[in-house]
Amino acid sequence: MQQIQQAFPRLSQQQIEQFQTMLNLYPKWNAVINVISRQDIDNLEIHHILHSLLIAKFIQFTPGTRVLDLGTGGGFPALPLAVMFPNVNFHLVDRIGKKLRVANDIATQTGLTNVTIQHGDVAEVKGTFHFVVSRAVMPLDETIPLIKRLIDKQQQNALPNGLICLKGGNLDAEIAATHRECLVEPLSQYSPLPYFETKKIVYTAL
Repeated sequence: MQQIQQAFPRLSQQQIEQFQTMLNLYPKWNAVINVISRQDIDNLEIHHILHSLLIAKFIQFTPGTRVLDLGTGGGFPALPLAVMFPNVNFHLVDRIGKKLRVANDIATQTGLTNVTIQHGDVAEVKGTFHFVVSRAVMPLDETIPLIKRLIDKQQQNALPNGLICLKGGNLDAEIAATHRECLVEPLSQYSPLPYFETKKIVYTAL
């Protein structure tokens, strides 16, 4: 919990307990269903939970915001963000049911009431959302056509509704392929930890 609390010193006691629950549950589940690389599970706090939470440094979602997590896997970035923003609604979708089983159990045991989970393809998702979040699921130029229909026309946040992705490495070619204006923020400006030196947030309004 040390790195999470250093990055977010104003967490409530409930939030601290919820993140600690995640830190306890993911390794137990991962021994049964591989949602995180077995070599990386020891880095759960920084590489997965804190990585997800750095979206909260980029944008503070307003209460009532609806967020779709595309290709959530075991619940990243949505579940950590659901702890951070208890008044924001997160809808998690993934095509791999066994990973969603992990996400569902962790959401339940963490006491999250602002999370819904859907097993299936993004094409099957109904309704609209202010933002879609994703963590290195697919290239931007493939993601954007899949989600444009899901973006709500009504604005209620400081940033226009759109796509927020966590990605790494050189993104010049990937961004160029979108033929769209994208904002790229290095995560190193939000955390001094070495892991984030090559990690970025990519945002585009839709």
